Amino acid sequence: MREALRGLTTRGRSFLAAAAAAGISAIVLGERDLLRVAVLLAALPLLAAAYVGRSRYKLACTRSLEPGRAPVGSSARVILRLQNMSRLPTGTLLLEDKLPYALGSRPRVVLERLGSHQASSVAYTVRADVRGRYPIGPLVIRLTDPFGLCELTRSFPSVDRLTVIPQVVALPAVRIGGEYAGTGDSRARSVAVHGEDDAATREYRRGDDLRRVHWRSTARTGELMVRREEQPWESRATVVLDTRVFAHRGEGPTASFEWAVSATASIAMHLRHAGYKLRLVTGSGIDIDAAEGGEGLILDTLADVKLAQNGDISLLVEQVRRRSDGGLVVGIFGTLTIAEAELLTGLRSNGATCIGFAIDSSTWVSMTPGERQEADREHAAAALALVHAGWRSVPVTHGATLPNLWPAAARGSSGFAWRAAMAETVGRGNR
Repeated sequence: MREALRGLTTRGRSFLAAAAAAGISAIVLGERDLLRVAVLLAALPLLAAAYVGRSRYKLACTRSLEPGRAPVGSSARVILRLQNMSRLPTGTLLLEDKLPYALGSRPRVVLERLGSHQASSVAYTVRADVRGRYPIGPLVIRLTDPFGLCELTRSFPSVDRLTVIPQVVALPAVRIGGEYAGTGDSRARSVAVHGEDDAATREYRRGDDLRRVHWRSTARTGELMVRREEQPWESRATVVLDTRVFAHRGEGPTASFEWAVSATASIAMHLRHAGYKLRLVTGSGIDIDAAEGGEGLILDTLADVKLAQNGDISLLVEQVRRRSDGGLVVGIFGTLTIAEAELLTGLRSNGATCIGFAIDSSTWVSMTPGERQEADREHAAAALALVHAGWRSVPVTHGATLPNLWPAAARGSSGFAWRAAMAETVGRGNR
């Protein structure tokens, strides 16, 4: 009751002040009718406080998000369902859901009285232009009486999270270089097809059956080797995202890093739908296997990925090679130097097919003609070094779309034409 009295509005307190004034006047003047007025004025806010105070503990609330994962730039619907658990009807309810700044202003919804055990739903939409996980809630409800004499606030502790994932675009169906088509019921495979039956032995792992030890290979290598078990052939792909902060430029949703994250998500989803066993590696230390968590794990991870202040290409190469499965390697790189491009040679182990999207992040900012010419020359030289390192290099500039670039990763793309184009660009830069 005390809390309810503290919730009296200005109108309710005015009623009490008027009641006190009327009561004092009635005593001084000896007017019983004025005393009755004073009692009535005092009773109204007190009854309103009792009414609101009782009903505030009889509400149940649930929140649902449609969808729980929303792409950048799209809207999500938040549905609130309130149920009156008491026998008494409620007054008018003012609902206010707490939202982070990135999702917009806090929505305020007025809900008319709820009858005994009655339920009602209200909905509002949110939109985010920046990736991330955003808390929605807690819900704050303001309970009022019909006369507006008392207002109490109740906060539900539940908080839901909306995951804003990068934009995923559909890519054309192209055959990655080295694929061959099977016959009958067999599906297409590529040089990315890599199985455990392509070699007779491997290093011993804890728990391996000692009866599988291959002593001849052990004597030759100096390490304990075991026979590989025959396993079905499977397509494997590793998608690598460059997160070095100095390799990307631009700000906000239009930065080159956001283009790279969206491209990573699109390529990962495309390869997964094509039947690849997928692995995602980033320069910030993320290394996940999509087989363990599916598409949701990949998209949730990319929703949170950030630029790394102390990123290094050599560390990224080392991280990928820790679990080198061969197969297909697709890298989305920011600005590279010639030396960094040469370091990427280390990812071409086990006969892997390497495709690199080389982002010229300098095109995301304004430059003077002289600075632009120098930046173009440096990017062309780094891209040419990437080709010399054995990668199929796909240049990316501001305004380029991934669906238009993806066919360049197919077998029909000409490495010789790319080398010639890069050499010509380098020549122009030198002149």
